[in-house]
This record gives sequence, C-alpha cells and structure tokens, in this order.
Amino acid sequence: MSKDASGTSGRPPTGENRTTGPIVGLTDNAQIPKTRVISWALWDWGSASFNAVVTTFVFSTYLASSLFVDPAVVDAAGGDASDPDLKLALATNATHLSTGLLIAGILVALLAPVMGQRSDGSGKRKFWLGVNTLLVVIAMAAMVFVEGSPAYLVLGIVLISAGNVFFEFASVNYNAMLVQVSNRGNVGKVSGIGWGLGYVGGIVLLALLLLLFIQSFGTEGHAGILGVTTADGLNIRLAILFSAVWFAVFAIPLMLKVPEIPRITRRNRTSFFASYASLLRTIGRLAKNSPQVLVFLIASAVFRDGLAGVFTFGAIIAAQVFHFSSSEVLYFAVAANLVAGIGTFAGGWLDDRVGAKNIIMVSLVGLVIFGAAVLFVGDAQIGFWICGLFLCLFVGPVQSASRSFLSRITPPGREGEIFGLYATTGRAVSFLAPGLFTLFVALTGDTRFGILGIVIVLLAGLLLMLPVKAKQSTIA
Repeated sequence: MSKDASGTSGRPPTGENRTTGPIVGLTDNAQIPKTRVISWALWDWGSASFNAVVTTFVFSTYLASSLFVDPAVVDAAGGDASDPDLKLALATNATHLSTGLLIAGILVALLAPVMGQRSDGSGKRKFWLGVNTLLVVIAMAAMVFVEGSPAYLVLGIVLISAGNVFFEFASVNYNAMLVQVSNRGNVGKVSGIGWGLGYVGGIVLLALLLLLFIQSFGTEGHAGILGVTTADGLNIRLAILFSAVWFAVFAIPLMLKVPEIPRITRRNRTSFFASYASLLRTIGRLAKNSPQVLVFLIASAVFRDGLAGVFTFGAIIAAQVFHFSSSEVLYFAVAANLVAGIGTFAGGWLDDRVGAKNIIMVSLVGLVIFGAAVLFVGDAQIGFWICGLFLCLFVGPVQSASRSFLSRITPPGREGEIFGLYATTGRAVSFLAPGLFTLFVALTGDTRFGILGIVIVLLAGLLLMLPVKAKQSTIA
C-alpha cells in the first residue's frame, strides 16, 4: 500500500478523512488524448479575458484613468497628466485599486486551501471549476455598469476584486486538473501549452477589442469599427462584456471533454471549520517531512506576488508615467502577449529537459533586471516598450514551471489540497507587491517608483528560491 500524507502505510492520523476507492494522479506513461489536452488548455485561452483584459490592460487602466477623478481637478489641469494635482489624484485611485485587490487576496488566502482540500475525492473538481468560472463571468459582465465617473469607482474596484477571488478559486481546481491531462514525461510541456495558449488567446482577444471597441477611426466621440460612443466609457464597458462571453465560450470544451475525477468514499468527513485543523496538520507534516516543499511554497508565494504586481500595475505605469493612450496600451498588450507566449512555449519545452527550477531561476533574474531598468529609461515610450517586452518574455515560464514543479511532487488524490495551499501561500503574502507599490508611490508622489516595490518582491522570491533542490521526492 502506498504511503499517505502521514508517511505511514495508508493509516491517516487520528481525525483525518479516511478514503477508499480509485485515486487519479500523475503517472509515468499515461497516454492522454490530444483533444483532452487542448480542451483543458482552452480554459487558459479563455481566461485571457480576465487576466489580460480585466486585471492588466483594459479595465484596470480604465479605473486608473482620469474619468474616475473629480472633473474639477481634471479641468483645472487642462487634462495634463503631469499636473501635480491630477497626478496625485490618479496615484490615489491606483492605491484604492491596490487596496481592493489586497482585501481579495486575504479572502483567497483564508478560503482557497480548504475549498481545494474538500474538492479532493469529492468527484466535483470540474463542477467547482465550472461554478467559479461562471461567477468570474458574471462579475465581468456586471462591469458594463461601471460608468466612467468617480461615483462608480468603488463599484469597479469591488467587481474586479470579486472577480479575482473567484478566478483564484477556479484556478485551484484548474491547476489540480493538470495531472489528468499529462504524465511525468510531458507535464512541463503540457503546462507550458496551457499558459502559452493563454497568451495567444490574449493576442486574439485584445486585437478584436482594439478593432471593434477601442481604436479611434477618426469619428470624434466614437471608437471601433462598430462606432460605439466613448461617453461614460461605454466602449470600454462593452469590450469587457464581450470578454465575459469569450471566457464562457472557451470554458465549455473542458467541461465537455475532460472527465470528472472519481468520487472517493470518505469516512470521518470533517466539517468546513474542522478542515482548517486538517490544513494546519498538513502544514506541520510538510515542515517535518518535506521542508523543501514548504520552502518552495514560501518562495513561490513571494515571487508570484511580484508577478501579480507586474500584471496589475504594469499597464497603469504605462498609462500614467509614459502616457500611453487606451489604444497604445492595447498595441503594447498584443505585442506583450506574443512575446510572453513565445517565452512560455519555449519554457515549457525546456522544463521537461533542464528542470523547472532552472527555468524559474533564469526567468526571475531576467524579471529583476528589466523591472529595475524601467526606473532609468526616462519618459520615452520606446524605453518602456523594450523593458516591458523583456519582462513579458520571462513572466510566462515562471508561472508554467511553478505549476509543473508542484504537480510532479503532489501525491495522487491530493491535488486540490496542495494547489489550494499553493494559492493560499501566494495570497498570504499578497500584501507585499500592492503594499510596496503603494508605499513607494506615496513616498515619491510618482507612479513610476511603484515598480521598485515590485522588483524588491521579485528579488526576495529569487533569493528564497536559491536553497530549493531542483529534484524533489513526492510530498510525504
């Protein structure tokens, strides 16, 4: 009989759930149908509607725009973003947004591991992925009501924060499903395919949004080939609504083609709140029996928070510091997703050959170097283009390799719990990037210096990752 989390032969510690029945996990040579792999990866393709459009390039920059600043301040500044009062008002709105995302991160940290743990063996992993995906889609669709006015700023922040919570819950189950569509010989490649398709999906979607809703074709007050009015940000709001439909459509193949995990009979099932005690016991066993895994979870938590900062605040820096227009932000977004996709596909292929840790380390070094370079490129947009695209080259491989690293060492049947813990450790330090971004902006009164806080977080994650061994045994 195989060893369970306690390190004993099949006897869980007192008070733990006992399970019987088939357990599905990562195997050495399982033959997975290509249609199943592609159907799973299409969820990543569709998720670009939230990652790229909502949190990075469109909705977040919309909330950070002068539409949500007191009109009297905007009029007094004559629309000049370099005016001290307008600059301060824009920076203040950026800190409000970061605060909302911080609160969302706390909720994820408190709930994700228990929800993942309780989905293991329930036969409802795909079900809960579907439920949380639907909630993300609803939050996105509701963004159509966020008019470009200071009165709607709080609603916008609430919706983007709620979307983040449900997206993280969905991602726990989605990441746990990686073992259902790969084997030990190709898990890095399959993980890279998922992340890579996410970036390619971002390119296609952003190009469509630019063409249909955002690019100006010379008609004042209207945008896109549809000629949608820009009054109250209606063109942006309809772009988000279109993106919500996009996510819903591309989530369907996974729901149809990837089988649900088997339901495992559980005895001594614990209550929701008792699940926290079980979680603490899991962490205690990791500290005792698999300390390297705990170090990896802490290190990845830190550098993933830095990556979240790059996504969330990068476009805001482009708009406020380098004065990118909405269209220019999307031009950059398309190029950024193309570069990120190339980096991720290459990183996934190399992952199975040189190891996930090597991919993570090289990528983090690149992120620190080019993140810091943003401080020294002046105000010319070309400087941001160069640094930003190099940043994007390294972002995808870090995410993909982190997912494959953990999948390789997770015991069969505990994927939801471990990836829930993965989400929680990330969110447990989710105050770092938003907090340091806010601190440096507040100290300097300049949004540019927020990047320094993000670089510090990435560097800390790099240093914490140094002692983690490249090859790990299965979690004990």
